[in-house]
Amino acid sequence: MAMMSSFRSRLENLPKILPIFPLSGALLLPQGKLPLNIFEPRYLALVEDALAWGRMFGMIQPSALSSGPHEPPVFETGCAGRISAFAETDDGRLMITLTGVCRFRIAEEVEAPRGYRRVSANWAPYAADLDENPEIVVNRARLLSVLKPYLKLHNMDLNWKALEAASDLALTVSLAMACPFEPREKQALLESADPTERAETLIALMEMAVADGSDGKGHVRQ
Repeated sequence: MAMMSSFRSRLENLPKILPIFPLSGALLLPQGKLPLNIFEPRYLALVEDALAWGRMFGMIQPSALSSGPHEPPVFETGCAGRISAFAETDDGRLMITLTGVCRFRIAEEVEAPRGYRRVSANWAPYAADLDENPEIVVNRARLLSVLKPYLKLHNMDLNWKALEAASDLALTVSLAMACPFEPREKQALLESADPTERAETLIALMEMAVADGSDGKGHVRQ
C-alpha cells in the first residue's frame, strides 16, 4: 500500500507536450503505482524517449473502439505518471512502474513523429493533485463493510491487515486502481473532483456491484 515518493513536481515544471499511452481498463491515479509490461514497438519508443526526457508520460483510456486505420478517440482526461522503476527483459520487453503525478486535460493532439501519440496537456484544472497530503474524508467503516462481499464476489484475495493499516488516501487509491470496474466506471473515479469524492464514488460502485451480484437474500450468485 506504500504510495508516497520522494519525487515532487511543481505545476510550472510539468511538460507542455505529453506522450500518451491509451489503454482501456488501466487506471492511474495521483500517488498510485501502476506496473506495465511494454512490448509494442511504438510504446517501447515512448518509454525510451520518456526515460530521456523527464521520465513522464500520460495514461488515458480510449473512449470508443478504433475505426479502421484511425487511432481510437480517447477521453478528455488522463493521468500523467513518472517512471519510478524499470527493467529490460531478455526478449526486449520493458517492465516499468509508473507513479501517478497529476491528472491532465487534452487541449489538442499534436504531431507524433515516433509513432506514439502526443498531446498538449492542460494541467491547471488538477493542480491540487500535486499536494503532498491532500484532504480526504472517508466513511471507512462503510468502505470496509462493503469491501469483504465485493472481494468475495470477484474472487479477489487482498492482504486484509495491510488494507486496515493503510491511510485513507492509500487505501482508496489502491482499491480504485485494483478493482475490476468497467472502463467508464474507472473514468468516473479518475475524474472525481477530489479524493473525498473519489472515495464516495468508489464505495457506491462497490455497493452497486454487490447488490447486482446477490440474490436479494444476501447470498452471492455463483
